[in-house]
Formats: sequence, C-alpha cells, structure tokens
Amino acid sequence: MPTRIGQRWAELRQQNGKALIPFLMAGDPDIPTSIEVVLALARAGSDIIELGVPFSEPIADGPVVQRSGERALQKGAYLPAILEMVRQIRRDSEVPLLLFSYMNPILRYGLERFASDAVASGADGALITDLSVEEAAPYVAVMRRHGLDTVFLAAPTSTDERLQRVAELSTGFVYAITRMGVTGAREQLSDAITPLVRRLRACTSLPIAAGFGISRPEHLTELAPLVDGVVVGSALVRCLEEHIQDPAPHVAEMARWLREGFRAQKEAAPKQI
Repeated sequence: MPTRIGQRWAELRQQNGKALIPFLMAGDPDIPTSIEVVLALARAGSDIIELGVPFSEPIADGPVVQRSGERALQKGAYLPAILEMVRQIRRDSEVPLLLFSYMNPILRYGLERFASDAVASGADGALITDLSVEEAAPYVAVMRRHGLDTVFLAAPTSTDERLQRVAELSTGFVYAITRMGVTGAREQLSDAITPLVRRLRACTSLPIAAGFGISRPEHLTELAPLVDGVVVGSALVRCLEEHIQDPAPHVAEMARWLREGFRAQKEAAPKQI
C-alpha cells in the first residue's frame, strides 16, 4: 500500500506534472503558526511538504535554516510536539508529509516508538540527513515494517556503488543534492546535478527530486526536463523569517510564484505532432 507520497507521484505521472516540495522547519516561529503555514502551502498546490525536525547541531543546514531551527527549539518544537503538529494538520489536509531530521532526535525518542507514533500521527515517511546508507539497515527495517517511506540523499560525489545502495534503500523518491555544502538559496544552479540524475536513472525507477540552492522559478524551469520534482527550502524559510508576524499568506504566495517555473517549462516544451 503506497503512502500519500507514493500516491501523489502516481497522480503526477498521470498528469505529466512535476512536484513542488517545500521544506519548512516544524514549529517556526511557533507550532500554531507553523500549522497555518503548512496548510497554506497545501492549499497553494504543494505536492509534498518536508517538515524539518529542529536539532541543536545542524551540520548540513545553512544560516537561514539554522536560525529557523533555533526559533523552533525556543518554542518547544521537539519531536513529540512535532508529531502532535502532524496529527493536527491531518484534521484538515491529506498533503503528503515527510519528516526531515537528523538521527539524534530519532534515537533519543526511540526508533520503534518513532515509527509507530509517526504512522499514528499521519506522517508518511522520513529523511534522515546524517544517516549513511552503510548504517541504515536497522532504521529501514523498522520503517518498512510500519509502512513509512525512507528517502535518502544522493550527492554528486557519491560513487556508483553508493548510488545503487541509495536506490535500494529509498522509497517514495530519491533526493538528489544539486551541489555540495550546506543548504542555502543560490542564484545559479550547479552543473553537477545533470550527471548525478543520469547516474541515478541508471539504477532506479523511483522519482527523483532535486534540492539545495533552488530559489527561483527559473530554477524550476531549468530542472523540470531533468527531474520529477524540486525541493525548495531556504528561500521559503527566509520568506517566513521576513514576514514572521504573519508568514502563511506570504509563504504560500511564494510557492505559487515558484510553481510558475514549471508552467513556463511546459509551455516552452516542443509540441508533439
């Protein structure tokens, strides 16, 4: 039985569509407002939403996302509160939700308990940013048992052997990192994403979503012929930060603006005769 994530990809394939996948830190600037932002993004047409679990040592996060995590932690957005937040979102929306976390909060919570409670709350899966595929078997086994998707990161520097392992352990989709380094919006995309996606296509039929550094509709236009979806994080988190008193309408409007990049690509694509 596919998760909401798998069901959404199936719908997009039928529509010849691409996925817009926003990332937000759960609980920023506080949990009630964060719920409003998620629901606004869902209404704005987001296909899957990544909910970050804040962590005190976020080694993969750039400054914008780090500040977001600090604000969330100050308001008590620890894992139990985030799972309750997911439960509240499910009262109003069936938008697919992917928890984006470091391993430490999961281990402290308890892996079996996390998987059980994640399912009960209405989450669809998780991406653990600092969990290597070489050490992921116990985590994947527990997540599979509970019917949760496990999304893994594929980097431009990964060997073919490692990409094969990423493909084997991933369900839902594979997250292709457009460039090395921490998260953060960039003006231009890295050339590294094209060869990475080609290598991934050789070892998996899963959807591939590109992320890191994506901040403008033109980036979506550029990536749409190559990947199945695009993850936008820091640019949306910065928008939230700039409108922190009432972020939901502004973040939703930015998501709609970003999606124009997909529309532009579709209109520019050669017509088949």
